[in-house]
Amino acid sequence: MIPTSYPPKDEIARLTARMLLEIGAVNFRPDDPFILASGKPSPTYIDCRKLISFPRIRSTLMDFLTVTVMRDAGFEAFDNIAGGETAGIPFAALVAERMALPMTYVRKKPKGYGRNARIEGAMSEGERVLLVEDLTTDGGSKLSFVDAIRDTGATCSHTAVIFYYDIFPETEKTLGDHGVTLHHLCTWWDVLAEARAQAAFDEDTLTEVETFLKAPRAWQDARA
Repeated sequence: MIPTSYPPKDEIARLTARMLLEIGAVNFRPDDPFILASGKPSPTYIDCRKLISFPRIRSTLMDFLTVTVMRDAGFEAFDNIAGGETAGIPFAALVAERMALPMTYVRKKPKGYGRNARIEGAMSEGERVLLVEDLTTDGGSKLSFVDAIRDTGATCSHTAVIFYYDIFPETEKTLGDHGVTLHHLCTWWDVLAEARAQAAFDEDTLTEVETFLKAPRAWQDARA
């Protein structure tokens, strides 16, 4: 069912951050940094996949994501909702249900047998597709999914995520240069503010996390 309430963007951001903290999806560990897929250290880690196990929070956030997309992109802007393998698949299904639209998903690479497809489900030439994912860091991983969608003859000019890092200045330019607009619910800055408001972590930890968020490359290089 399409949501009919429209909280302000700043309230959506605050509540999303609160929910992520409540379920333990936010991890701050400056003294023993996480190692990212890039091989670089980070004092922060977000696990949006946990959201699927919390029905009330999951439902609220999918309402938020749906109304955000409709408000920013249009109420009749899409014909198909595509999830990126694997984290985006459940969220795409939930958004598609709310918008009463077909749902598909995009593989990271062809499966290597059968149709050797990257698109699973029915996607047609000329359809306007919304790519749904759990999060984005620098935007780079979204481009392959977008290209796979466009290879079908469909268009993809929008991607929607629950969480956007918002600490790498090139992200929105990377997507914009590829003809893609980013929609999101909250960022690390929203999470940091809510974590401070709740005293969810000690102040030394929050201060170090803030140092990283303000200059992530410098923080990583100093610990490489």
